[in-house]
Amino acid sequence: MTPRRAFQVMLNVFLILAGLFAVFILAVVPWFGTNIVTTYSFHFPDPNDGKTPISYGLDFQWINFQSSDGIPLSGWYVPYRPKPHGTIIYCHGMNRTRIEMLPMAVWGHQLGYDGLLFDFRHSGMSGGKISTIGYQERLDVEAAVRYALEQESAARPIVLWGVSMGAAAALMAAAETPTVNAVISDSTFLSFRQVIIHHVHLFFHLPSFPVADEIIAWSAWRGHFRPSAFDLRKAVRRINPRPILFIAVRHDQRMPPWIAQKLYSLSSSPKKMLVIVPGHVHGEGFNSGRAPYEAAVRKFLADLARPAGKGNRSE
Repeated sequence: MTPRRAFQVMLNVFLILAGLFAVFILAVVPWFGTNIVTTYSFHFPDPNDGKTPISYGLDFQWINFQSSDGIPLSGWYVPYRPKPHGTIIYCHGMNRTRIEMLPMAVWGHQLGYDGLLFDFRHSGMSGGKISTIGYQERLDVEAAVRYALEQESAARPIVLWGVSMGAAAALMAAAETPTVNAVISDSTFLSFRQVIIHHVHLFFHLPSFPVADEIIAWSAWRGHFRPSAFDLRKAVRRINPRPILFIAVRHDQRMPPWIAQKLYSLSSSPKKMLVIVPGHVHGEGFNSGRAPYEAAVRKFLADLARPAGKGNRSE
C-alpha cells in the first residue's frame, strides 16, 4: 500500500469515528438523558416496600382521585383522631412511590396530623406515561389538596412535605394554590434548566452545550411545558409570605446545600426556616440526620400556629 493510500484509509477511518462520536454525543446521549427524565420506569428498592400504614398500627383508607389534566392518582388517607392539628400531604421523589414518605407520615401522625400519601403520575399505582421532575406533577399535588379539602374536610393548616422532585412539585403547586398554608421542601433544585445542567456535568462531565441543552429542550417538549416556566425561585417568590422550611443534606452532591440557602434567601416569610442535616446521600436526610430533621419540622409546624416572628436558621 502506498503512503498516499494509507493516509487516505486512515483519514476515512478517522472521519467515520468522528462521525460516530458526533452521533453519540449529539443524539444518543441526549436521547438517553431525555428518556431518563421523562419515560424511564424504575423503582428504587425501599425497606418499606410492601408495607402500608397498618404495618405501623395506623388506620387508613385507599383513595383515588384525578388531576386536572385527567391523570388517575392513587393514595392513602391516614386520619388522626380525635382532633388533628392540621393535614400534611406527602410528595415522594423521582423513581419512588408513596412508600418513600411512609416513615415521615408515621412520624407526622405522632405529631397529631392527618396524612395524605399518593403516587405521582407515571409512578407506583397511578396512571400517566410521562414524568417531568415536578412541573406537571404540580397538578397531582393540587389534586391531592383538592381531594383532602373537598372529600375529607381536611383540618387546617394544609402543609405540603416533599423530597427532591416531590419538593419541586410541592413548591410549584403552593405557588398556584392559596389554600396551601406552608411547605416543607427537602432537597430540591433551583430550576429545570439548572438541575439538568448540573446532573449532566456531575455524571457525564460534559458542558451544557450541546447535550444538556438538548435534554432540556426535548424533555420540555415531551412534557408540554416551557423550561423557563419551571423555576423554583419564581415559585418561592409567589408563595411569599407563606412559610417554607428548606432542608438540605450537607454532603449531597446532587442537590447541594447552597440551593436550599439560595431559595431560603428568596423567601420573605417571617416563619421561614433552613436546616442542613448530616449525610451524603441525596434525599436521605430524614434517615441520616433524623434528630435535627425532626427538631426542625416540629418547630416549623409549631410556629404555624403562633404569631409571626423572626425567621429561623439552623445548621
